[in-house]
Amino acid sequence: MAEQAGVNPSPTPSERAAYTVVITRPAGQSEALAAQLTAAGIATLDFPLIEIAPADDTAPLHAALAALERYALVVFVSPNAVDYAFAQYGAIWPHALPVGVVGPGSVAALARHGVEAPAYRVISPAAAPDDDGARFDSEALFAALDEAINATTLEGKRVLIVRGDGGREWLADRLREAGAEVDTVAAYRRLVPEPSVAAWQRVHTLLAGEPHAWLVTSSEGVRNLDELARDHLNAGEIAQLKRATLVAPHPRIAQTARGLGFDSITVSGAGDERIARTLISAVPPVVQPAQTNPAHVRMTETTASTNASPQPAATTALPPNPPFTPYEAQQPRRSASGPLLWFVIVVIACAAAVGAIALNRKVIRLDQQLTQRQQANDAQTAEMRVKTEQAVATVHQLDSQLSQLEGKLTDAQQSQQALQQQYADLARNRDDWTIAEVGQMLSSASEQLQLTGNTQLALFALQSADTRLAASESPAAVAVRKAIAEDIDKLKAAPSTDLTGLAIKLDNAIDQVDTLPLAGEALIGHTTPSAASSADTTQVAANEPKWKVWWQAFYTGLGQQLQSLVQVRRIDNADAMLVTPDEGYFVRENLKLRLLSARLALLARNQTTLKSDLHAADAALARYFDNTSKHTQIVRDLVKDVDDGSAAVDVPNLNTSLDAVNQYKSRG
Repeated sequence: MAEQAGVNPSPTPSERAAYTVVITRPAGQSEALAAQLTAAGIATLDFPLIEIAPADDTAPLHAALAALERYALVVFVSPNAVDYAFAQYGAIWPHALPVGVVGPGSVAALARHGVEAPAYRVISPAAAPDDDGARFDSEALFAALDEAINATTLEGKRVLIVRGDGGREWLADRLREAGAEVDTVAAYRRLVPEPSVAAWQRVHTLLAGEPHAWLVTSSEGVRNLDELARDHLNAGEIAQLKRATLVAPHPRIAQTARGLGFDSITVSGAGDERIARTLISAVPPVVQPAQTNPAHVRMTETTASTNASPQPAATTALPPNPPFTPYEAQQPRRSASGPLLWFVIVVIACAAAVGAIALNRKVIRLDQQLTQRQQANDAQTAEMRVKTEQAVATVHQLDSQLSQLEGKLTDAQQSQQALQQQYADLARNRDDWTIAEVGQMLSSASEQLQLTGNTQLALFALQSADTRLAASESPAAVAVRKAIAEDIDKLKAAPSTDLTGLAIKLDNAIDQVDTLPLAGEALIGHTTPSAASSADTTQVAANEPKWKVWWQAFYTGLGQQLQSLVQVRRIDNADAMLVTPDEGYFVRENLKLRLLSARLALLARNQTTLKSDLHAADAALARYFDNTSKHTQIVRDLVKDVDDGSAAVDVPNLNTSLDAVNQYKSRG
């Protein structure tokens, strides 16, 4: 027979020639991986799903790289961040500055720029080369940083994170929680590319039925693939795409793909070696046709040709003749022990029969006993079942009765509490109600006193409370009356300030501000020409010559006319003359605001604010208004009266009376 060959467990390069891997990394970043796959006999298609471009604004990156001495740690989140940052840096990296990177790709990128161990301290998640479950992400990097430099040592220090536009904030948040001051700068930005027409034609061919797999290296790339597929593929091709094999280096990327509807996802782990190994193992092997052993075939063919040619029948070989034995020797020899042997056999057979009968009887007897015991057990089981059912019924009945008793007990407790409350309410005597009423009255008076400072109203409330307690002769009422008497003496001794009267004065001053003349617009009285009275002329004429009288009249009239034209006044503030009529409106409004603020501070008993506003208002009146005007003097007098009458007075309190009432209530 021919022998069949089995299927190869690992496909050879010739078996992988019809398999294609679509690499979706950014352009120019997949040469090494493509070379490994090509060496393994797998075809590749470069189909970038992300386009990397410089950041729109590189000024923050320049500023951060120019001040590296301020940072205790620099973190690059990807190889692109390393390449774009060093393209802008252009200097030798400080040897004392540690660098943190996420994965082996970033470590290789740093090495290309001359930053590698042992000359530099590069911190990254460590993993064995054959550890497919190793994770290279922000969580693993933070754990590596914590193990290498202890994250708590970064408290109060600055950390720089170089990344693309956007990105996760997980690592920055953890470093901030450790006490570090984190600065993030963008070194590049990610765009959605538009693949070429030839690339789309190749994708159409693959989705038509050719075996292939997709390599996606970022969650954003998966989302871009889904978006581009909706624009360039039909419904059937989208369905084939969602069923195609998808290889992702990180579980988060696989989770994103699964959320978008991809159902055949394999997580490879980071690094080109793991990705290549996963892609090669994902190639379905091609079953080769069965082959036969050539030597066996030749032997079979020779046998067949021999059987086909006519040959004479083969003679069967006979066994050799046995040696000659005489006739006497061939006869059986008789033995004397034959009858004894048969007797022993008969005895053993009889004993076996007797034993079998006895054993059979014993088995029958045991079977009968077992049957009886089984019947007894069945009866006991039935009896126990009945008793158990009765016990269960009894337990259910007891549970029902217990529930009823608990309900009755709850009702009884509620009734008892209600009776106790009613008894407590009925047990309150006349003194309790009186003390409660007095306490409410004193509380209201204390609040009014603290809010308005009206001692007269508080004094009236205390006197009313004392009158209310005068009808009671209980010791508690006497103690409360003593406390009230102390508070009454305290209120009578406290100086009283007429806040209402002072507020009215401020209101009058505010009302007169609009009529006050400014220093630069004071009215000048004009002299009306008038002839001297006849009596004066007659009196002068009686004593002086006529020409002299005429000269005096002319001189006097001319002086009056000149005085009406020119008037000299003293103004100490030169800027008061520069106030225009339009600016005078704002000067008056500012003065009103000062006076209103002083009024609020007066009612709130805020002595500091009140004094400040009053002094500012008086200074404005003296600086910008005509102090020779009667109206200005009146307003300044009102302000001065409020300033003099608003002496700081501590508002007394009614704590003595309230403490006495609360003490009585606590004892009750």
